[in-house]
Amino acid sequence: MSAALSGPWVVVIGPPGVGKSTVAAGIAERTGRQVVDTDRLVEEREGRSVPDLFIENGEEYFREAEQRAVIDSLAQEGIVLALGGGAPMTPAVAEALAGHRVLLLDVGIADAAKRIGFDRSRPLLAVNPRQAWIRTTEARRPTYEALATWRIDTAGRDAESVVTESLSLLEGRA
Repeated sequence: MSAALSGPWVVVIGPPGVGKSTVAAGIAERTGRQVVDTDRLVEEREGRSVPDLFIENGEEYFREAEQRAVIDSLAQEGIVLALGGGAPMTPAVAEALAGHRVLLLDVGIADAAKRIGFDRSRPLLAVNPRQAWIRTTEARRPTYEALATWRIDTAGRDAESVVTESLSLLEGRA
């Protein structure tokens, strides 16, 4: 990978239920950095939850709002940035991630099911959630892997151990 562009210290990506927000917050806390979660940023800007945006305005509207949040956040120096699972699938977002330090957190269906419960808060997983998660994750995996500087499997692990491994990679100790 080429020298990192200015911007986030690390960008955390991965499928729904992998723990991106939790791990990003842990990394930020242990390094004294600010964490930015683009799903939360979209909710703040829009004054509504992500599920409400999907229901009321549709996925295309949400993805446009998400793209703006990601692009704006990539300009912030030194933050720990957590992206929603679908954000890297937007071509402009994937292109903007080039040259940044990207940490891919990965997980299998069993762990994801325990973590997110496949409830209504995940609009893309509303119908046949297990099958939808598998199909969505398999479709996204090549993009995730192409963007990733590092990959960590979170299956069967607690957040603290994933944060510790992440910091070892990010600080060049692994």
